Amino acid sequence: MTNSRLNRRGFLKSSSATAAAAVALGPVVHVSAQETPSTEKLNLGIIGAGGRGTANTRGVTGENIYALCDTNPAVLKQAKSRYPQAKICSDWRELIDDKQIDAVVISAADHHHALASIAAMKAGKHVYCEKPLAHTVEEARQMQKVYDEKKGSLATQMGTQIHATENYRRVVELIAAGAIGPVTEAHVWCNRTINPVETAILPEEPIPAGFNWETWLGPAEMRPYNEAYWKGGNLNWNRRWEFGNGVLGDMGSHLIDLPFWALNLKHPTTIYSEGPDADDVACPPWQAITWEHPAREGNANWAKPTKVVWYHGPEGMKRRSDYLQPLVGDDTTINKWGIGVAFIGEQGVLVADYGKLVLSPGDQFKDYAAPEDRIAPSLGHYAEWIQAAKTGGESLCNFSYSGALIEHNLLGNVAHRAGKRLEWDAEKLQVTNAPEAAKFLTKSYRDGWSI
Repeated sequence: MTNSRLNRRGFLKSSSATAAAAVALGPVVHVSAQETPSTEKLNLGIIGAGGRGTANTRGVTGENIYALCDTNPAVLKQAKSRYPQAKICSDWRELIDDKQIDAVVISAADHHHALASIAAMKAGKHVYCEKPLAHTVEEARQMQKVYDEKKGSLATQMGTQIHATENYRRVVELIAAGAIGPVTEAHVWCNRTINPVETAILPEEPIPAGFNWETWLGPAEMRPYNEAYWKGGNLNWNRRWEFGNGVLGDMGSHLIDLPFWALNLKHPTTIYSEGPDADDVACPPWQAITWEHPAREGNANWAKPTKVVWYHGPEGMKRRSDYLQPLVGDDTTINKWGIGVAFIGEQGVLVADYGKLVLSPGDQFKDYAAPEDRIAPSLGHYAEWIQAAKTGGESLCNFSYSGALIEHNLLGNVAHRAGKRLEWDAEKLQVTNAPEAAKFLTKSYRDGWSI
């Protein structure tokens, strides 16, 4: 293996084709590259080696796990036992500076996602980043911008594994084929809620030996160490605005992905959130958010304005069922769907989750001939990214697509925190009717940690 990273990158690309195939079904459909990639292994840096990082690392073990990074020494020790040849560190910025690393896999807490991803892209490294891709709307826009500048020279992918599954493809095909006619509404839900944050600032505890608390906090405000900030993983820390974005930021990445893909969505024009009063510290236990999208070109089934509605938590689930159950009648019981998406078209309703779908009214669709499978099967969620990195192609959930999805989703939390219906100018990245909402589009960064 050559010591020159530029020569190494050239070898990886020149030993295989340089462009991914792209097909139709309108601009909504992406198809993975089918070229034979180089057999040369990528040197991967793993940022966040426990929790989701364990699964994500397992997904790319066909490559060379070159370096492991985690702020928790216990996690590093476990990861090192699995990959004994890997270098270790506790500050991801060391991996960005390492010229032998071709690509990074980011599974740190949400408030690090954009900072680490942007730094890696600017350093010319391929990036796989867990969802949600960013912590603020402004970060999501920056992720798209930097990737678009680097497109063709590096590959990116957000951790929305479900995008690679067959059921999502079948739903996209049915919507594109007009099975339920033009879609005017998409309702999306997750029955998860948020446990309350009882104490805003926790009492100081001794920092465990070797634990890099300064780096775990990263861009967040400095505060005394307490394991209750981080222990328990994302279902703990994503309850707090300073580290996460609640259920919407987490599960919305997977679930709103389906209507975003099937309906070729991008920027909403208005956003409205219903829920409990906004809290300065804690994310909401329930929400019902509506995004309004203009008509889109490219397919007759996108030709009308469409609203997307998100629900989570007990009150959200009740509102979802009250609205949707009369529309599907006896064809399915909405309360049995803990997660799901319901597309409402002029000729019927399609309800889907990760692995199943129901068309309603059932009598109307009992003899329906489904469209031929036109979206090629995925190579596999991680394989798409690896192949794109080795061929110069694009993965399905690259940062242009996934950045726009996360920007869209996080606007729902902006509307919740602002407490009013927002009118959105996507070109200017501006709330035109509520300038006071601007502070929720971004955040302040601690010295040394800004983008």
